[in-house]
Amino acid sequence: MTDTIDSAAAVGELSRARIGIPGIDEILHGGLPRNRIFLIDGVPGTGKTTLALHFLLEGLAQGERGLYVTLSETSEELRAAADSHGWSLDGITIVELSALTGAGSDEAYTLFHPAEVELQQTVEIVLSEVERHQPQRVVFDSLSEMRMLARDGLRFRRQILALKQFFAGRACTVLLLDDRAHPEGDLQLQSLAHGVILLEHLAMDYGAERRRLQVMKLRGARFAGGFHDFRIRTGGIDVYPRIRTDGRAAPTADAPLQSGSHELDALIGGGLERGTSTLFIGAAGTGKSVLAMQFALTAVAQGGRVRVFMFDERITTAMIRAKGLGLDLETPIGDGRLKLSPIEPTQMSPGEFVHEVVRAVEEDYVSLVVIDSINGFMQAMPHERLLTVQVHELLSYLSSRGVNVVMTLVQRGIFGAPVSEAAEVSYLADAVVLLRYFEHAGTVRRAISVVKKRSGVHEQTIREFRVELGGLRVGEPLTEFRGVLTGNPEYLGEMAPLMGEDGS
Repeated sequence: MTDTIDSAAAVGELSRARIGIPGIDEILHGGLPRNRIFLIDGVPGTGKTTLALHFLLEGLAQGERGLYVTLSETSEELRAAADSHGWSLDGITIVELSALTGAGSDEAYTLFHPAEVELQQTVEIVLSEVERHQPQRVVFDSLSEMRMLARDGLRFRRQILALKQFFAGRACTVLLLDDRAHPEGDLQLQSLAHGVILLEHLAMDYGAERRRLQVMKLRGARFAGGFHDFRIRTGGIDVYPRIRTDGRAAPTADAPLQSGSHELDALIGGGLERGTSTLFIGAAGTGKSVLAMQFALTAVAQGGRVRVFMFDERITTAMIRAKGLGLDLETPIGDGRLKLSPIEPTQMSPGEFVHEVVRAVEEDYVSLVVIDSINGFMQAMPHERLLTVQVHELLSYLSSRGVNVVMTLVQRGIFGAPVSEAAEVSYLADAVVLLRYFEHAGTVRRAISVVKKRSGVHEQTIREFRVELGGLRVGEPLTEFRGVLTGNPEYLGEMAPLMGEDGS
């Protein structure tokens, strides 16, 4: 992820007002520049009020006075929204604008109705409240009522300019909330504000809704551009910034990651070099998950920490399969070296998933990440065309940290006919291992081959393998195949090189 600066000239370090949401403060490189006016733009339900409350509560924690001016909600509704997150608004002044300009106390304010008072009177009430309370942080919610009072764009722009000039002479950081009720193409607020943060709500065809934000501009200050996923939960907003690639080189490693099988390691070319990504491609049931778990257990045995993200099966199923194959998952899970994380793609956005991977690397110091399968990650994408970009950013980040990545990809059909998804993902991986069924003498067997490895040489052969007690057992190279390129290989050679029923 690259940084963006909304200015042609270089600027010095600015004093920042933190919003209080770690993810967005990271995107803003520490927060919003102080003593400026910012626009929080988004349709109803995108989280504008929740973000604004975060902003005021963070100021309160830092000893700064906060003022919330509301035209669209009562103070009771605002406090109820805060209560739903477990927050108390004690210490924050809440002002409900009223047609009664002679109100004598904060408690006397009632819900403001825009049809009952002129725009100028509304602005005067706002300014008088700011003068009286002298806040360092102000939230104005929302501008749609002021727009209705103005009746035309020119008058509305003049009043916003007056507000901007008024706050320019005060040590006060202001958030203006707008629900995008303006006519299409009306960018007056965006042009007047010092910075603009856009909140979006995406309705999916199936599953939970998705939310994302974008910093449209931040004059004279650096910020992380592009869209960033976020989630509203009990307790506030979680923002998941896009990965920041700093260009650092992957650390050199002592030895490659091996599978524990001499034949399989020989096929791969000695193992998987550190900081590389490997894709296991095959039809359902060919043994991709078993192979991935075999590498995971080897990494654990070598002193590493492993995180397995499972999109396609439950932990119970994985544990039962491992036990049936004699693979001990309970011991490394018990001591924290191995962690299985089931992922529900309809409930987690791509940005949230990538954030989980980054957290596992930065906080849990994992050396191997397993994604089983990449098909599940594809289903989590709001737009399929973004898949390769998301995967590329993730793999680049993990490579720069010297972390190995093992991914599985399920091909369609019992025999795994090549499909477009494999072509779109396989070129991103440093190594591609192909697992297939093949036919011989009326029986269905399994074959494994390495079709790509950027980091070194590998065998060009096809070997038979079996999933049995202890994991994958790989046989001798086989040569006499027909139809390999069609996706349905058939072995025509003698029985001798094939693996016997007795395990030989």
